[in-house]
Amino acid sequence: MVNNSKRLRSVMFAGTGSDVGKSVITAAFCRIFKQDGYTPAPFKAQNMALNSFVTSDGLELGRAQAVQAEAAGIPCHTDMNPLLLKPSSDCISQVVLNGRPAGNRSARSFFREQSREELVREVHAAYDRLAARYNPIVMEGAGSISELNLQKVDLVNLPMARYADASVILVADIDRGGVFASVYGSVMLQTEEDRRRIKGILINKFRGDISLFTGGVKMMEDLCHVPVIGVVPYYKDIYIEEEDSVMLKTKKLGALQGKINVAVVLLHHLSNFTDFNALERDERVHLFYTNNTDELLKADIILIPGSKNTLADLYELRRNGVAQAIMQAHRRGATVTGICGGYQIMGREVCDPDHVEGDITRLPGLGLLPVTTRLTKEKVTRQVAFRLAGWAARPEDIGAVVSGLPPEHPVAGEVCHGYEIHMGETSFLADAKASAFTYFVDEIVTNPIPDASGNGCFVNNHCFGTYIHGILDNAPVIDLLLEPFLEKALPRTAFDYAAFKEEQYDKLAAHVRRHVNMELVYKIVES
Repeated sequence: MVNNSKRLRSVMFAGTGSDVGKSVITAAFCRIFKQDGYTPAPFKAQNMALNSFVTSDGLELGRAQAVQAEAAGIPCHTDMNPLLLKPSSDCISQVVLNGRPAGNRSARSFFREQSREELVREVHAAYDRLAARYNPIVMEGAGSISELNLQKVDLVNLPMARYADASVILVADIDRGGVFASVYGSVMLQTEEDRRRIKGILINKFRGDISLFTGGVKMMEDLCHVPVIGVVPYYKDIYIEEEDSVMLKTKKLGALQGKINVAVVLLHHLSNFTDFNALERDERVHLFYTNNTDELLKADIILIPGSKNTLADLYELRRNGVAQAIMQAHRRGATVTGICGGYQIMGREVCDPDHVEGDITRLPGLGLLPVTTRLTKEKVTRQVAFRLAGWAARPEDIGAVVSGLPPEHPVAGEVCHGYEIHMGETSFLADAKASAFTYFVDEIVTNPIPDASGNGCFVNNHCFGTYIHGILDNAPVIDLLLEPFLEKALPRTAFDYAAFKEEQYDKLAAHVRRHVNMELVYKIVES
């Protein structure tokens, strides 16, 4: 019986390595503690990811913590991820501190010992603010806890657990092999003080007959002198938004018959790939990621996603022939749509006179949209509510262009929601024959830009772009995108993405509960 009147100590899910499932396990326990009557909140001191989200006050944090907050049933806040690194090249990352850009740093500069004191103070202060409002704090580590060369400058794993006086549960991925070595090594490479802080081991991603590992559990406990709190099987029927784009490579499948084939261009610096999760669940759609020119030519719809380095990705698209394939597919009747960096790529040119992204000053875009983009040092981060302006709002008028609408025009139709994260200003060319794709409404516009009530560019129902991330989470937008190709697809039942995600969090929590000793977990966090 859970006593939810008790104040629980913080718990950290640390890893034997990257991609062992820490983010999803953290989300599971956020939902479990919520179900049990507590008020949990996620926390990850430092995250490195291109997949980010914007809070209601227009600040940026890692998408994984936004997902975990959603599982906990609370609004996301930058205190949940005070330090976010967004790689723009192999050695350079944009540093986002407490939701705001704080400049670009090289890895060598970022990991210098003498430059860490301010960052440590900031992440500790964020944790303290969060812990004053929520209980328990469900913390996530980063990568492996046994990177000896980085331990002096680590502020996210055991040093953060020490500050929070958190119990640590070590997460290991048995699917990749070597689980005994990775767990034993991770435990034994810690100091004696930190070894005592590791209170449990969670074996993740088990495949096959779980009873065959019963002897393995005892061996691991005897070897490490730490209890195994559970062995969680690999699952295929639960859908939780991923943090890393590593899994996108497994979705590189070509076109299928009987579906509307949607190809997402697999950019090197692809960001915010979660923009396509709702569309991927649509029964009418087969969505795949590719940079293969033959596969792109078979697609009905080509989506160009966001990018952390638009010019570098545009240069690569031109070099490898993908740009030419996209334009050829469009001439054959395919719809081409760009989101954020993809919107910039679709224009006449992208200019970077201040060298925000690197050494390239200017590149011609695909020329599909009559716009030009100038990259800027200031980042726009805001949540928005909008109505579609590119099409008429009534279902019977889908496909009819509504052009030349002034900003004050009362565009009809359902209010949709999304968010913006971009560094760049995109403007129409003088001779542009196009209209805004969306118009903002007053319900939510955080950090508004003066006189920026219109957004995106709409040429026709086969060619448009927008800065709005999450735009495809809105059913009206998906319906309008798919409308020209509906004769290829079977009818679908109504799909509620928000309800779907809630169902998935509950399924994840039930899955983890079934395979974890929750009585032992509560003993660990109540002690």
